Amino acid sequence: MAILALPDFLAALPRMGALLGVDPGEKRIGVAVSDVSRMIASSLDTIQRSKFALDAEALFKLYDARQCAGLIIGHPLNMDGSAGPSAQAARAFARNLIGKRDVPLLLWDERLSTAAVTRTLIESDASRKRRGQVVDKMAAAYMLQGALDAMQEQRA
Repeated sequence: MAILALPDFLAALPRMGALLGVDPGEKRIGVAVSDVSRMIASSLDTIQRSKFALDAEALFKLYDARQCAGLIIGHPLNMDGSAGPSAQAARAFARNLIGKRDVPLLLWDERLSTAAVTRTLIESDASRKRRGQVVDKMAAAYMLQGALDAMQEQRA
């Protein structure tokens, strides 16, 4: 399977089943999961980056534990829509994941998700240490929720 466009991704999924949202950063990977009806995203975990094989193993362990039906990977495009180094790294990460396991996979534009989550945490007076502990998995949930909302619009 390849990286799919939204209509093809939806067509490849069963009617019900959770989706795993992944925000691959340089140091950490934020992970979120949807409910089986794909309405609500919840932050799940943060994986410290190491070797790709170990990162993929940790991700697929979460994927299997939640009986997920597909992956949505955050794709951090530049503000003008172009793909910079971070977006290219996310695309390579997605291709490598597909190489490990053939699952439906969607890249989802996640511009400003980390900034939005960080701003929310600052407004709620979360300490710098606390923000560092939760920002990645919360950014993954923010990105996943955006994708879930777009999927609902597409189906309507």
